[in-house]
Amino acid sequence: MADRTDDIAISLFGELFMTDQLARNRISKVLPKGMELSHFGVLNHLARLGEERTPAQLAKAFRVTRGAMTNTLAKLEWAGHVHIRPDWDDARRKFVAISPAGRQARDAAVEAIVPLVADVVRALGPEKVRAVLPVLREMRVRFENAAD
Repeated sequence: MADRTDDIAISLFGELFMTDQLARNRISKVLPKGMELSHFGVLNHLARLGEERTPAQLAKAFRVTRGAMTNTLAKLEWAGHVHIRPDWDDARRKFVAISPAGRQARDAAVEAIVPLVADVVRALGPEKVRAVLPVLREMRVRFENAAD
């Protein structure tokens, strides 16, 4: 039984890894000029939340180092996509918010990404995709909880 579970685990990992790689590659090609996947991820996160976050909170949410997040935020700030302000109560901390230009960039990226993903959903069939979503969501939650 363990061999069978191990085989399934290896197959699952392989499929998830390759799907991730291929999807990232395709999506990267349709993002607006100069936007990287990491930029889109942060902009999308901030747009969905609708409120400020600290760089540390963003780093934790994306499971990256603070240095990596600082680098991403510096590029987004340079592009005018985020506003970074000091915390008025604690000068050591900063807050990040999406700017109107960042919201427009995020929306443009979504417009470019949705047709790609919608084509896959149509090809597989919405019922099939809807059926697998709860499994993928539960897997994500388990990995998230194991990382904490």
